[in-house]
Amino acid sequence: MILYGSTLSPFVRKVMAFAGEKGVEIELKPTGAPNHEPDFCAASPFKKMPALKDGDYELADSSAIIHYLEAKYPEPALIPAEPRARGRTIWFEEFSDTILFGCGAKVFFNRVVAPYFLKREGDEAAAECAIRDELPPIMAYLESIVPGETGYLVGDSITLADIAVAGPFANFRHTEVSIDDYPRTAAYVRRILARPSFSQWIEREAAILAKVREAA
Repeated sequence: MILYGSTLSPFVRKVMAFAGEKGVEIELKPTGAPNHEPDFCAASPFKKMPALKDGDYELADSSAIIHYLEAKYPEPALIPAEPRARGRTIWFEEFSDTILFGCGAKVFFNRVVAPYFLKREGDEAAAECAIRDELPPIMAYLESIVPGETGYLVGDSITLADIAVAGPFANFRHTEVSIDDYPRTAAYVRRILARPSFSQWIEREAAILAKVREAA
């Protein structure tokens, strides 16, 4: 089973962490513009990462891939079956994929992707605006609902909700955006991102970014 993409993308990281929590081995294969892997293009018609190839089966979009993995490998369950718990889990993934990512992408793109990968100046004003205007209400919401020192967002074990919500904060970490003013959320994020399913990828990402920054 192959996943095309880079874990610098929160969507790719989400799938790899989800697979890690399931104990499912997936080979991560990089692909990048303009020289995309042909198999990646076949699996992802609009060239959005991630894309999955499982034998003769191809699938794009992180949420679609995660639901495929959950159906194929039902244990341990990371998407609850109980209706209310499932609804909350899907809500947290959607919140992360749209609201949280929408804010974080403006920071990461303009401070990392544009200057170091696209070799052009980022829009620092847009990044600062996202941090100043968009991030505080997101953090205030999370601070009001994240669990205590040992809990999870849905139920008493890790689910897709935790994987989806914690993951994008690795990108904030890569841009040195602090969330320490929100201590409950900061502690929760540190705990989830310290899990082996996340930490191995975040360490590799940090090493990649250190190299590209040094070469700039």
